[in-house]
Amino acid sequence: MEPREFFETLESRVDASKTAGMNNSYVFEIEDAGVWQVDVTDGTIQVTEDGTEGDVTIRATEETFRAIANGEQNPTTAYMTGKLKIDGDMGAAMKLQKLF
Repeated sequence: MEPREFFETLESRVDASKTAGMNNSYVFEIEDAGVWQVDVTDGTIQVTEDGTEGDVTIRATEETFRAIANGEQNPTTAYMTGKLKIDGDMGAAMKLQKLF
């Protein structure tokens, strides 16, 4: 799945029961693909392109992001090997597993 497709369809794919109680915002900077902000508010997801403010900023190449989104790359392994960079609230970042 391409990054744009991932973010354009995210709102319809996330199970609201898994994100109930979450109140975090995430900025995804995907190299050569774009920037998206994902706001999670007690079970609802809102995605906007070109977001700039989040509790967490995640940076990755398009190749790495695509592999994570397709289930071919473990996000924790990508982070530990430097393929995925995370700035901000690490507790909020760990909650992202509910979105993937």
